[in-house]
Amino acid sequence: MIVAPDLVFGASGYIGTNLVEYLVAQGRPVRATARNIEVLEGRDWQGVELCAADALDPGSLEPALEGIGTAYYLVHSMAAGKGFPELDAQAARNFAAAAERAGVRRIVYLGGLTPDDPESAHLQSRQETGDVLRAGAVAVTELRAGMIIGPGSAAWEVIRDLVNHLPVMVTPRWVFSRSTPIALENLLHYLAEVPRFDETAGEIYDVAGPDELTYAEIMRTYGRLVGKRPAIIPVPVLTPRLSSYWLRFVTSVPTNIARALIDGLSQDVIARDHRLAELIPQALMTVEEAAADALKAERQHAVPARWVESAAACRNFRPEYGFYPKQAKGTFETGAGQDDLWSVICQVGVGGDFFYGRPLWWLRRSMDWVVGGPSFRRGRRHPEKLRVGDVIDAWRVIAMEPGERLTLLMEMKAPGVGVLEYRIRDLGEQRRVTVQGYFHPAGVWGLLYWYATLPVHNVLFKGTAREIARRVSAPGTPGK
Repeated sequence: MIVAPDLVFGASGYIGTNLVEYLVAQGRPVRATARNIEVLEGRDWQGVELCAADALDPGSLEPALEGIGTAYYLVHSMAAGKGFPELDAQAARNFAAAAERAGVRRIVYLGGLTPDDPESAHLQSRQETGDVLRAGAVAVTELRAGMIIGPGSAAWEVIRDLVNHLPVMVTPRWVFSRSTPIALENLLHYLAEVPRFDETAGEIYDVAGPDELTYAEIMRTYGRLVGKRPAIIPVPVLTPRLSSYWLRFVTSVPTNIARALIDGLSQDVIARDHRLAELIPQALMTVEEAAADALKAERQHAVPARWVESAAACRNFRPEYGFYPKQAKGTFETGAGQDDLWSVICQVGVGGDFFYGRPLWWLRRSMDWVVGGPSFRRGRRHPEKLRVGDVIDAWRVIAMEPGERLTLLMEMKAPGVGVLEYRIRDLGEQRRVTVQGYFHPAGVWGLLYWYATLPVHNVLFKGTAREIARRVSAPGTPGK
């Protein structure tokens, strides 16, 4: 008997990535989709069918949904800014129509817990997305969750970054809002099991763990696990908009997403429906148990998704570092050939040459040498050839895709961990050279280090991308 595969639509996201891993571990056939299939290819999943699809592009949905039994709908458009509710509704309409045409048996949608009268545009949009999906012909099961406790969950990472980075927190009043968080493992079990029960078709279920806590209590719970006792000072003047900009400096959550999250955090979000817990019994983890489990997984490097766009760059992740990286990049477009550009990139570090801003590189290497770092003590194994594991001055090659990408891990002494990545993308008549830095800050000193060096990084990376193209002696135009 041939079993129809499960579709994880939005597999590059936090829940999607973890759900793919969970379903595969159960021996279920899985098809995973994302708008950018390169992100999924970086996950290195075995036995998972990968497919590029975008809910706002109806033509891409037919191949994604063909032959699917259960489709997990796990996408939202918070990062799109002010107009994300309209995008979410349109995406849901497109998906529901395509699922009907493909003969999908069930759609499982992960929504959000909402108060009786939600003020948050984010929560309203999650609710309306479920309504749009249910308006289609395919049976929908909607699970509504509040904060998800697990590495990579945006709301949880905001909590962690606040505790890890700030010994004293001046916070909005939402820290006293109440929530019923759920452990990632518990949520994945519910998602995997609901399609097996016919009676769940057409139903909406609240899902939550056993605790009902304020966000301040959640912060203190996490603080106890990592040996921190943050001072929390709530003030009334921090509006959701001001709070989102403030969070942008403390975490790497984009401002638009932070604003949507805070809108959702400003009201009590409590699970009141416990029918699913009765139908699908499991041992529900407390917040402290779930947080401890997440930390344990990270220490064992057992987390499937850490970096947003660069899965291969997460080889040295540590729980005390910020989960999502701070980023800076520069681009340049050129008519030079891809092979020629790659040959230049492979010369990185020869004779201490990093293409651009030699005095700046020399200064940083000198600072590292003064504090006992490896700069000036190491060169290169070979002047032209590179392989994974090679040392380049104070960097180590951790990933390579010849002709496309070179990823270096920073081994200089710093309050955090950094990655430098060189990428080439073929645009047809032009090639785009991208030089991008990722940095996971460790505590407040890591944040200060990042912001102190950010202006230099922006200039340096743009100049480096331009210089790589110049050395091939081809005409170029600055990247946008």
